[in-house]
Amino acid sequence: MKEMKTDALWMHLHWLLVLAEQGSFTRAAERLDVSKAAMSQKIKELEKAAGTALVQRTTRSVRLTAAGEKLVEELRDPFARIEQSFFGVRDAAGPVRGLVRVTAPVAFARQQLVPIVGNFLRAYPQIRLQLDVTDRIVSLSSEGFDLAIRHSSALPETHVALPLCETRTLLVASPGYLAAHGAPQTPHQLTQHNCLYYPRGVETPRWTFADAEQEERVQVRVQGSFATNNSESIRDAALQGLGIAMLPDFSASEALASGALQQVLPRWRAVEAFAEKLWIVRPYAAQVPRAVTTFTHWLRARFVGA
Repeated sequence: MKEMKTDALWMHLHWLLVLAEQGSFTRAAERLDVSKAAMSQKIKELEKAAGTALVQRTTRSVRLTAAGEKLVEELRDPFARIEQSFFGVRDAAGPVRGLVRVTAPVAFARQQLVPIVGNFLRAYPQIRLQLDVTDRIVSLSSEGFDLAIRHSSALPETHVALPLCETRTLLVASPGYLAAHGAPQTPHQLTQHNCLYYPRGVETPRWTFADAEQEERVQVRVQGSFATNNSESIRDAALQGLGIAMLPDFSASEALASGALQQVLPRWRAVEAFAEKLWIVRPYAAQVPRAVTTFTHWLRARFVGA
């Protein structure tokens, strides 16, 4: 039998990688847009050329043999680099295009990002954005995200982090609540108010403040009838007149501008509650797709220094 030439193996090897990723001949064939019979034939040809079984076939699924697993593991990185190199050349040759998967905090995404994202998509019509809105800290690499917008001071050292904008923590309440209960003049007077807070474990919440003039720090135990781990929900409770809320500025800005909420204790700066910056975070990569860098630069141009 004539031995298969090395350069004829590339397609077979790629199809094996896809089969390992998809876990079945049917799904692999759909991914490659070929017939199941063609898929099976390519794997048989590869096994004949290798002189050993690479796949264990069952009626419901396929599993790689030890030889197949070793081959796939050694091929994964080289094929990923080939794909990255190709897309890098393609991106550089024409208009910016591609899919950018982004995860962002709920309040920032809904109130600050989504209202302006149409401007970006109109400017770059061949870029597609997929936005995951969550306050959960997701794993970018394992969940397939290109970028994360993080409101955090704990940033992964294995990632690239670029500052997006400064943020402040504010105390706010509705005019109706303040008319009914009065506005506190010092942090200690918060103990007489219903405070709406972001829970941090099961401990009694403590709010810490710094006086900008005297550089004095004050810590106050607060209590209230409502706590939640989403700043928009705290804001909405404050809008209903339920109490005094501690919020990041991007969650309260619209309500403050309209007068629906008013700032409380403006002379005191809340500290140690929320992070003081928003960051754009992405996994480290030697080559970053143009669509990702384009969206990153666009975001920073709109928020840095804002």
